Amino acid sequence: MKTLILSILILFAHSAWGGDWVVIVHPNSGVAQLSKGEVINIFMGRYRKFPSGQSAIPLDVIYPVSGREHFYRDLLNKELAEVDSYWARLKFSGQVSPPLVVESSDEAIKMVASNINYIAYCDKAKVTDKVKVVFDFNR
Repeated sequence: MKTLILSILILFAHSAWGGDWVVIVHPNSGVAQLSKGEVINIFMGRYRKFPSGQSAIPLDVIYPVSGREHFYRDLLNKELAEVDSYWARLKFSGQVSPPLVVESSDEAIKMVASNINYIAYCDKAKVTDKVKVVFDFNR
């Protein structure tokens, strides 16, 4: 019975985010593809430029929270509290700013589609032809 309940909870948590997610940029950003390391460096403030030389401004999707949790867990193998602590230290030192916060994947997609400098993560099912997938966690 415990196994069944645990399986249902895992399935629910997975479906709350949508499961299949990707990193997106504007089609004219000059970026064809990014490695996991490059995505880490951009979202953790180490790089502020794409490999093409274009400025990179990461967007952090705060709703649903489970999506943000999955993104950082899969990307860094860290819990959200650890990521937030990392940014709190950097913000306090004045070294670098954290990603811009957006409410949803839909908002992130609209922003990326309208600005060649933005980079975001979203549910793969929501991707439109107005953005370009440069990293897929399932590949």
